[in-house]
Amino acid sequence: MNAKYHVDPQIKKAETLPASFYRDPEAYESIKEKVFLKSWHWVGDDSLVSGERNTHPFQLLPSCLDEPMLLTRNGENQFSCLSNVCTHRGNLVVGKARKTKKLICRYHGRRFNLQGKFEHMPEFEEAEGFPRSCDHLPAFPLKKWGPFLFTALEPAFDFDPVLKAMDERIGFMPLQKFRLDPSRSKSYDVKAHWALYCDNYLEGFHIPFVHEDLNQVLDYGAYETVLYPHTNLQVGYAEGTEEVFDFPEGHMDYGKSIAAYYFWVFPNMMFNFYPWGLSVNLVEPRSINSTKVTFLSYVYDASKLDKGAGSVLDKVELEDEEVVEGVQKGIQSRYYNTGRFSPTREQGVHHFHSLLSQFLNS
Repeated sequence: MNAKYHVDPQIKKAETLPASFYRDPEAYESIKEKVFLKSWHWVGDDSLVSGERNTHPFQLLPSCLDEPMLLTRNGENQFSCLSNVCTHRGNLVVGKARKTKKLICRYHGRRFNLQGKFEHMPEFEEAEGFPRSCDHLPAFPLKKWGPFLFTALEPAFDFDPVLKAMDERIGFMPLQKFRLDPSRSKSYDVKAHWALYCDNYLEGFHIPFVHEDLNQVLDYGAYETVLYPHTNLQVGYAEGTEEVFDFPEGHMDYGKSIAAYYFWVFPNMMFNFYPWGLSVNLVEPRSINSTKVTFLSYVYDASKLDKGAGSVLDKVELEDEEVVEGVQKGIQSRYYNTGRFSPTREQGVHHFHSLLSQFLNS
């Protein structure tokens, strides 16, 4: 990639990434290897490998990374994230989620244990220098926070500080009791570059102009953004008597009326915590101008659903889509290049653009 991107570290002087960034096919391809390959990703929750199944095959970022992967859980309750590609001839090892004692490739019978270690291969008795370390299934780092699992292929940053930042605000909630509600989980197809969707998420500046319902329950004047190295947090304070968190004494926000915590994790994960639970938003590039956004709702206290900032999520999403798709059309203009950041309202977008430029220039 020939283009170099610069975002001034001082937000009062900085300009956004140029419109050409969102239009350039070469930049889009470079993002796959320089950003997504080097970042952490959502796998799911630990129920994926429980009960009648201890293996869960999945494709990491379809249409972007397209990496076949496998989540396993052995009898000692050890979780592993492995390549799902057999080290013999490249066949997929596990085709569908199931319970098994060993991982056996259906093509030629190569066998691995549930942690990916090579165990046996028929008709290889005369092979010299076999087996080697490369005959094991490649294993990837796996982080667990509550029931939630994250992995990375070639991570360029430590994920523990990200989890620590979320845990210091949300650790008081019983995450293990959060349950996925499929009826409240949805996917949306957005006709826009994936980064434009993140740009929109990362600021509350647009709330009074775009989200009438949300604006009525959030105190726009008190809205704040907190930055961490590879994540940031938008704190949504309640406007009135809407549902708020019941913080224990000693919590850093004890005594405050907070209706929502909006965590963004570089580059494409959002964790929106409400008194009722969690809405996970996953932003997956499909092409340079097409994005899949998945909402996963994990409910803890159903009595608080459909109240306050955590209500009408579908309506808010559709309002965001309309704006983001409008920006997608606007950046095609030959007369628009870059914009400036609001120093008081767009710290999150500035943070995102700074990280993107750093990763792409690396």
